[in-house]
Amino acid sequence: MQIKSLSYRLFFSAGLVLAAFFALVSVVLEQGFRESAEQALQEKLQVYVYSLLSVAELKSSGELSMPTSLPEPQFATPGSGLYGFIHRAKQNLLWRSPSAIGLQVTLPPDLPPGNFAFLLTEHDRYALHYAVIWKNMAGVEHEYIFTVTEDAQFVRNQVERFRKTLRGWLLALGLVLILIQLILLRWSLKPLRLIVTDLEAIEQGKKTHLDGNYATELKGLAGNLNAFINSERAHLERYRNALADLAHSLKTPLSILRGYAESFSANSDSVKEQIYRMDEIVEYQLQRAAAKGQHKTTGTVDLSLVINKIKASLDKVYINKNITFDLNMPEQNLIYYEEGDLYEIAGNLMDNACKWCQRTVKVSVTLNENKGRREFAVLLQVEDDGTGIPPDKLAEILKRGVRADENIHGHGIGMAVVYELVSLMGGILEGKKSETLGGMKWNVYLP
Repeated sequence: MQIKSLSYRLFFSAGLVLAAFFALVSVVLEQGFRESAEQALQEKLQVYVYSLLSVAELKSSGELSMPTSLPEPQFATPGSGLYGFIHRAKQNLLWRSPSAIGLQVTLPPDLPPGNFAFLLTEHDRYALHYAVIWKNMAGVEHEYIFTVTEDAQFVRNQVERFRKTLRGWLLALGLVLILIQLILLRWSLKPLRLIVTDLEAIEQGKKTHLDGNYATELKGLAGNLNAFINSERAHLERYRNALADLAHSLKTPLSILRGYAESFSANSDSVKEQIYRMDEIVEYQLQRAAAKGQHKTTGTVDLSLVINKIKASLDKVYINKNITFDLNMPEQNLIYYEEGDLYEIAGNLMDNACKWCQRTVKVSVTLNENKGRREFAVLLQVEDDGTGIPPDKLAEILKRGVRADENIHGHGIGMAVVYELVSLMGGILEGKKSETLGGMKWNVYLP
């Protein structure tokens, strides 16, 4: 079964590490205690060997004799668990303690004189062997091996008691550590739960973005998620606005077609041109709705030609106003921008100028214009001799659906579209009063 919970994975893996650690600690401590107990037993048996040596007597005849009263009472008690033996080197048994009567003799190994050998025998007893050389009164040397044994059950009982105590304490300590680990795990994963909670709140519409005080390691993730959320919201908003932008973009061609409706035959070419233009507008707006706000250059566009086409259309729309267009621009002005974007920007600015003007609209195009420390490729200026827009309303009319004069027919999204497109291109839209005509003047700086 695949484990998907991060908390469970961390808790399970840490629990395995703790279990392995305590198991290893248990084995190491138990082995250490066993060795310590065996070392203590060896030292005790060594004392018993010395006590037997102290009471042994070598006769002049070369025979070794032991007293009936031994220094350790356990040697005199049959089955006491402590047994003593004396062997002549490479010969048979010479003496055994009364406690060892009836027991199978533990044969000593070959030992150099003066050396000890501590062994666990096949009879489940610990034995300490000590080889000595003894001289009699005549100076004859005799080699003996003193052996003291004790049942291994004593050491085994000690190790077993230690094992039970150790495992009990390790189990209790392990449970405490697991509880502490669970608390620390929940505390450590709290930032993740916080960001998950905020994401659920965003999904439910209770929040707009991740605004919590997240851990340092999660700030980058939160920033990327916020950027993604904002991008998707902007994309969705672009789809929603596309319908309004499409309706606004089709307004001028529809007005022209409405004017040609009574004399369709005489204006068939113009009607076809406007229908083609409407088809281009629909295609452009659909592409812009699907875009993510990135501007792409697909080739050069003649800005002067675009302005002349817009002028020709506006002449027909506002034929009753007898508007005079003052065009100051190069005969040909090739720039790397989308043609649809230029139609939207120049078309909306010139259309608004025609609505607000008295008689004159001035359009200027300047190349390689500087503004501040930045250098722009194109400066498009559209001016009119109307009443202008109060400075306190300039920021408002750039909002979608807001018009400077509610008596003037319109959808209130033209300047919002211009502002949005100029911003996407990395340009600057600037509105102020015209110094020459006295009306409104719009400056569009395009990089």
